[in-house]
Amino acid sequence: MNKNDFAATPPMGWNSYDYYDTTVNEAQIKANADYMAAHLKEFGWEYVVVDIEWYSNDAGAKRDRFQYIPFGDIEMDAYGRLQPSPGRFPSSAGGKGFAPLAEYVHNLGLKFGIHIMRGIPRKAAYENCPVLGTEETAADVADPSSICIWNPDMYGVSGTEAGQAYYDSLLSMYAAWGVDYIKCDDICDSRLYRTEPFLGWEETRMLHRAIEKCGRPIVLSLSPGPAHIDRAWEYCRYANMWRITDDFWDDWNLLKAMFARCEMWQDHVRAGCFPDCDMLPVGRLGKGFGRERTTNFSKEEQKTMMTLWCMFRSPLMIGAELTLLDDWTLSLFTNRELLACMGENCKGMQILRTEKKAVWKNEDIASGRLCAALFNLSDEEAVLSVMLDELVESPGEADGAEKMLYELWTKEESRTVSGRIEASVPAHGVRVYRVS
Repeated sequence: MNKNDFAATPPMGWNSYDYYDTTVNEAQIKANADYMAAHLKEFGWEYVVVDIEWYSNDAGAKRDRFQYIPFGDIEMDAYGRLQPSPGRFPSSAGGKGFAPLAEYVHNLGLKFGIHIMRGIPRKAAYENCPVLGTEETAADVADPSSICIWNPDMYGVSGTEAGQAYYDSLLSMYAAWGVDYIKCDDICDSRLYRTEPFLGWEETRMLHRAIEKCGRPIVLSLSPGPAHIDRAWEYCRYANMWRITDDFWDDWNLLKAMFARCEMWQDHVRAGCFPDCDMLPVGRLGKGFGRERTTNFSKEEQKTMMTLWCMFRSPLMIGAELTLLDDWTLSLFTNRELLACMGENCKGMQILRTEKKAVWKNEDIASGRLCAALFNLSDEEAVLSVMLDELVESPGEADGAEKMLYELWTKEESRTVSGRIEASVPAHGVRVYRVS
């Protein structure tokens, strides 16, 4: 199975983490899926992703002390494979797993995803659970020296035949459930581990092999970041998307820093392989963290974020609680002209970046559709510009005629002047134009 056949464009969807943290339940997943089907599906949004700790029966019970409770109460089958908490996901009772919830999402015309941690549950090793299809146990394949430094649930899995069999059994189960997308955590940034042993590179390959065997097209997303540019070839070979940043939140300094990250990764965006700028922290956030709030990003900053993600062609995962979106925030996700930059034949490229400004272009290689974005990275309104000649492959390639401009956020029309696109751009804001 060619992994690029089912992820030719950047995945777009919703993820439960930014609002619910570890506590999301079935009713909340269904409510967000219903909203997506009604309001976002027609614009290309399709993945509904249940993030971390869906197997925890006591998630959030000690949030003032632990995000992830050490040796907490988790659900697991006889083969050491984590199962949804039936108290939080009632349809999973009786060994059904996520199959009923995935079916609900699929019946809405959407796709279903889950978060997993790299490795095998420590509980499975302690209980000597058999590894399906082998004579070995979880204790035989677990590597207790390979432990996530921020989540206590798992041991690493050794790169043995039985270790591969464990991952094969996981993916076989996920495929039977109807999973379309896996976000695997504690696997992308090996340099979180300075001296400790780390199996992440091998476990990525094991996951990839298991997906190829399972008979179902499943997008593989790797977290956390930042990913390492010197291993770009490895991410491209074994995954569909990988985080180029640590957790991204609603802080201007983090957003401004993303321009340098996108510059570094722009040549590695291709069909089926997408450097990932992380979720879109807009709307209502943080309920599961005990500090529910509206995003700290200004409206200009939110437009800057959406524009950069689309021009670069990052995957798009909404972090907000969808059912609480206001009309303005919904409009961020329904801008057809901007979302067109995510198309299969599109390519984004940074033209210029300084401390105070950046310029990007995005071109549809098949149709010739060209967009140019002027980003004001400074703290004051500024006049920014770019010459048409700078947007084409070779100087002098522009025909010299003035071009029509259509601004994708304001919907205003204008023209170039002396072969130049020029605009007054608010602080932390953007103007993005379709050039014709």
